[in-house]
Parts: sequence; C-alpha cells; structure tokens
Amino acid sequence: QVQLVESGGGLVQAGGSLRLSCAVSGQAFSSRTMGWFRQAPGIGREFVAAQWSGGIIRYSDSVKGRFTISKNNAENTLYLQMSSLKFEDTAVYYCAAQGLMERRMETMTSSTAYAYWGQGTQVTVSS
Repeated sequence: QVQLVESGGGLVQAGGSLRLSCAVSGQAFSSRTMGWFRQAPGIGREFVAAQWSGGIIRYSDSVKGRFTISKNNAENTLYLQMSSLKFEDTAVYYCAAQGLMERRMETMTSSTAYAYWGQGTQVTVSS
C-alpha cells in the first residue's frame, strides 16, 4: 500500500514562494510516476506538474516557468517549489502516485491515471 502525506501549504502574498512536500510510504517510489494536482472551489481537479517514471517532466501552461517539481528518491519525497505565486494559484494541492503497472508517459497529466492520493494541503495567495 502507498500512502502520501502533503505538507507546506499556507497563506502567502502574491509574488511570494512556497515549497510543498509529499512524503511517500510504500514500495518503489523511484519507479513511480508522481504528480501534483490542484482543486479550487467550484472547479474540477486540474493538473499542475508531474514527473514520469522515466524522468520526463511536464507542467501545465499556467505554472510553467514558476513551479518546479522534483523527487528525492533517497528520502521518498516529492516536492513542488512554487514561485511568483498569483491569486489564481489558490487551491487545495494534492500529491498523487501512479501504480507500478502504469508506464505510459501520455497518462502523466491525467488525474484518472493516478491510483494513490494524499489528503491535500491548502495554498492561499492573497492579492
């Protein structure tokens, strides 16, 4: 079983930075595709960033150039460094992991391809 626990959310002014962490327990962290998604009130869960098991990284257009996803395989931790935050980045941010059988790179941006989810951490950006 894989468990994910996010931390690092909070309140920040527009233009500021935050770093989200996702501690992952379970097997084969380094072999899994990992992603970050977010959900704002009244809006469906949207893709933010992901790192495919083969190393390729993808970002949504809305965060490209401002957010950075990274994995520390030694610590079984996924990070999302967020800079130049905007009011519209306000959302609950979720960490997610794909199952080991999912190897298709094209699924890395799709929430339905992720089998394991954290509880979410709130990020609020004040304008």
